[in-house]
Amino acid sequence: MAKGNINVSVENIFPLIKKFLYSDHEIFLRELISNGTDATTKLKHLISIGEAKTELGDAKIEISIDEAAKTVTIKDQGLGMTMDEVEKYINQIAFSGAEEFLEKYKDDKNETGVIGHFGLGFYSAFMVAHKVDIFTKSFKDAPAAHWNCDGSPEYTLVEHDKTDRGTEIVLHIAEDSLEFLKEEKIGGLLNKYNRFNQVPIKFGTKEINDPEFTPATTKDAEGKETTEPHKQITVDNIINNTNPAWTKAPADLNDEDYTNFYRELYPMQFEESLFHIHLNVDYPFNLTGILFFPKLTQNMDMQKDKIQLYQNQVYVTDNVEGIVPDFLQMLKGVIDSPDIPLNVSRSGLQADGAVKKISGYITKKVADKLASLFKKDRADFETKWNDIKVIIEYGMLSEDKFFDKAKKFALYPTVADTYFTFDEFVEKTKDAQTDKDGNHVVLYTSNKEAQHSYIQDATAKGYEVLVLDSPIISHLMQKLEGGDAKVKFTRVDSDFIDNLIKKDDNVISKLTDAEKETLKPIIEAAVPKETYTVQLEAMDSAASPFLITVPEFMRRMKEMQASGGGGMMGMGNFPDMYNLVVNTNSPLVSDILNNKDEAAQKGLISQAFDLAKLSQNLLHGEELTNFIKRSYELIK
Repeated sequence: MAKGNINVSVENIFPLIKKFLYSDHEIFLRELISNGTDATTKLKHLISIGEAKTELGDAKIEISIDEAAKTVTIKDQGLGMTMDEVEKYINQIAFSGAEEFLEKYKDDKNETGVIGHFGLGFYSAFMVAHKVDIFTKSFKDAPAAHWNCDGSPEYTLVEHDKTDRGTEIVLHIAEDSLEFLKEEKIGGLLNKYNRFNQVPIKFGTKEINDPEFTPATTKDAEGKETTEPHKQITVDNIINNTNPAWTKAPADLNDEDYTNFYRELYPMQFEESLFHIHLNVDYPFNLTGILFFPKLTQNMDMQKDKIQLYQNQVYVTDNVEGIVPDFLQMLKGVIDSPDIPLNVSRSGLQADGAVKKISGYITKKVADKLASLFKKDRADFETKWNDIKVIIEYGMLSEDKFFDKAKKFALYPTVADTYFTFDEFVEKTKDAQTDKDGNHVVLYTSNKEAQHSYIQDATAKGYEVLVLDSPIISHLMQKLEGGDAKVKFTRVDSDFIDNLIKKDDNVISKLTDAEKETLKPIIEAAVPKETYTVQLEAMDSAASPFLITVPEFMRRMKEMQASGGGGMMGMGNFPDMYNLVVNTNSPLVSDILNNKDEAAQKGLISQAFDLAKLSQNLLHGEELTNFIKRSYELIK
């Protein structure tokens, strides 16, 4: 029998372990299963190269709970350890690793800043246990060993009569951690961290139909059939899939395999994914995984934290910030890489050279896949555009390399439901929509219903109008304009149509300059001057007498601020500002000018102004009530 003290240089290390990451005590199970997995896979390797003269057999890891004895046991059938190896690996290497880990993070106030909390290893057992036993027998010809420690620096190490190969760790659960004696708690942790573990994990047993048994069917005198109950057998309850889809070669999988894996990952997700991207690289870093494009809501934040990070099939986190580019965090799926450093802060992670390469690779792979889908079946790609456009537009804004690739497949639908790439649209409309100053005006609507009359005016002149309605489109338009000084995006309701695309053939006003000078102050006196700027324009006589437009620059700045526009947050709120465009060729406007009854004149202006506001959904509350009353009076 050997007794001894573990070499403690960190004062009171066991209380520190107990305290560390208090909300994450659950990681003890992942750490201990990871050790058992390593022991099993290493033995498998030694057998394969002839260095271990034994049979692997049906090697698995078994988790069991004894609620009465207040123990949780983790048992593997891996390498096992000799007495000397227990001394070396448990008392020296594992302890010094835990010691180093704690020394590095014990003062970290932002505990969640540590990516994966990997590294505490075996000694994480003392997060939940007041005493730990190890029973272990090596695959080598050596006596078994029993190690025991009660959460102090003292330990005992003696020979044991264990005969089966592997390691059994018995945790005597502390009074403040008794929830870990509940089957549903341990089952939940196994499902969270180890459902794709490389080695089968047994957690109890279950009843299934006996595959060797065929129920007999008999008929009574009346010919009614009765089938006997199926025979049940008890089998190991293996909780994990040891060979998930991302570990296989893409050539070995079909669309159904990917669909089934998506359902396995997200059993509560009722909608299928739109398409998938299989990641598989082994140089200059190791990375596998499958990413899925889901149907997106307009609320981008709600979509995040759906990608799961694994290391060698062990779950780490669903916060992949710094690893996956920001715009792709709205995807779903799995990334597995042993090359991502897990015991660093998030700021350290973002500065890591290998991680930057991984992030860049994922961006390139996604762009290449989208380009391939677009080229292979453009019609299908167009049907999915509205469900994926937010991700792609966000990526074009945030990643220049992605922007360059995405320009070839990013789509811009028109009000007629035809789709163009940006270059295609510019080429198609360059003649019709170039104004007299040589500017190529890209007309767009953010709401087909609300801006219907303005769209109608534009399409009547043969102009194409794009539908751009995503929450970040204002930022993207600015970037696209920056690539070509002659291209200008203009919302279709930002001015009357002849002003949006000015040609040389201007319409002649029916009012003289003197009449316009008389008319303008009359209308200005009847509308709120702090919100509306009156603008007299010669338009087609059939066009609306009054038209409310929204100046492009002010409206766009307001939208960019609302969606988190970079340096605009400190500029205060942009006020609501509109133009009231008065059609000097409208018969009603002439009637207003020539009406000598001041009250009647004001009534006509109010009615026409309210109709213009109604068309822009700007008439509410008391103003709407008064307008309705006034309209009924006019009918009478």
